[in-house]
Amino acid sequence: MKLRLLAGLSALVAVAGLSACSSSDSGDGGSGDGGRTRIDVWLMRDSVSAAFQKDFEKGFEAAHPDIDVRIQIQEWDGIGGKVTAALASNDAPDVIETGNTQVAQFAQSGGLQDLTDKVDDLGGKDWLKGLAEPGAYEGKQYGIPYYAANRVVVYRTDLFEKAGIDATAIKTRDQWIAATRKLNKGKQQGIYLPGQNWYTLSGFVWDEGGDLATETGGRWKGALDTPEALRAMAFYEKLQALGKGPKDSDEAQPPQAEVMAKGQVAQIVSVPGGATVVAQNNPELKGKLGFFPIPGKTAGTPGAVFTGGSDLVIPAVSQHHDAAYAFVKELTGDAWQRKLAVAMSYVPNRTTLADAVAKDPGASAMAVGAAVGHATPNTPGWAAVEAKNPIKDYMTSVLAGGDPAREAAKASDAITSAMTSGS
Repeated sequence: MKLRLLAGLSALVAVAGLSACSSSDSGDGGSGDGGRTRIDVWLMRDSVSAAFQKDFEKGFEAAHPDIDVRIQIQEWDGIGGKVTAALASNDAPDVIETGNTQVAQFAQSGGLQDLTDKVDDLGGKDWLKGLAEPGAYEGKQYGIPYYAANRVVVYRTDLFEKAGIDATAIKTRDQWIAATRKLNKGKQQGIYLPGQNWYTLSGFVWDEGGDLATETGGRWKGALDTPEALRAMAFYEKLQALGKGPKDSDEAQPPQAEVMAKGQVAQIVSVPGGATVVAQNNPELKGKLGFFPIPGKTAGTPGAVFTGGSDLVIPAVSQHHDAAYAFVKELTGDAWQRKLAVAMSYVPNRTTLADAVAKDPGASAMAVGAAVGHATPNTPGWAAVEAKNPIKDYMTSVLAGGDPAREAAKASDAITSAMTSGS
């Protein structure tokens, strides 16, 4: 995923401290204490709290007394190379958490176990598409959806009330624009939307029926110059103009939650954890922040969002496939998905479990968008696109007055070139 952007904020609403590994103290061999099968699991920093990890280990080992679980927490920085090296070795862990958009590059190497025949057993028909689709590669399922997080609108409830705006009634883009215009007066910004928030633009592209890149006959091509994507950029430009967000930087430069904390911003597009950052920087705003799903083109369909999150994979070289699968099935099953969603304010991996976060305003708003969420183009070459990120430069050029069609064509060519070189 590029989960760091999403989970880095959403983790602020959860417990920060994580154990480096489980309390299991077995040796380095294939069997744990008492002859049990030991499995090594890599989970990522901030994907679970220490309390949830302990609870899950205890529950799993009670249900599977023949399996000894050893969880090791990994850092996001440098994880791609570490996983690649592990998959190519004979000493890989038995289960690995990976960002949903990273699965394709690992599957391409042949280092992941094909789990296609397990999809029905795992309730795959109800998986969030934004987790399931990038977990598949060339028609086979390698990644099993674990949890999701996505952007919502974080808004000032007091400013909305003062302006006579009912946030729950905002269901369409037109209604969103109208409300934002009403909020945009004097020093007050109706919305703070930086010019290079390309994940938000991606949602508008998908709403229009377009995509960032398309594949024909095995060849990928940038698609920002399509009529659908151009309409999306036009809407982004209209929305962005209702605030004072910089045209040449993203939501991290400066951190948009810190900008909102200064008191003159009515809305930002962020994961719910952004609200925690706002309140931390300005305690006067505690209790004055709410959430609603990004609106869609019509009232009947919420806005599409980029679905960030993680999948679980099983390395082909694992010597304990059955035990590894038992772990995956438990952690992605109904009972533990509900507990994880509540503990971490995540969206569960299946649409049928959305009610698990009904009492969490931020997570429930995320779940609405996650039901129609997407992931970035499912090709190993996409990593090269994000490394150069011509989408950001394209957005800045258009917002600065450049011709949208010409700039979109240049960006599409750059995307095509990057995907070709990165595959």
